[in-house]
Amino acid sequence: MTVKVIEDATFEKETANGVSITDFWATWCGPCRMQSPVLEALSEEVDNVDFVKMDVDANPDTPAKFSIRAIPTLLVQKDGEVVERLTGFHTKEQLANILSKYTK
Repeated sequence: MTVKVIEDATFEKETANGVSITDFWATWCGPCRMQSPVLEALSEEVDNVDFVKMDVDANPDTPAKFSIRAIPTLLVQKDGEVVERLTGFHTKEQLANILSKYTK
């Protein structure tokens, strides 16, 4: 599995069912560039989670809806509801532990 790039128009459809983690990022953000490979690696190990990412500069509506002011911000959702909100860089182990709470 890989991390799928999504847009404002597809966000709700992509995160409506099951467990998903959305990476809100921007090309100019250093910590975002560190977070992306971690999510890519984790997406190869975790099968029952949808990994998606959204460029906040190209898609302003969804980040505004969730009041995202700092990036990277990761939203973990279960069946469309936000269950975790993580700001800043997180290791693969930290993310795996958080996701495991919702995928049992």
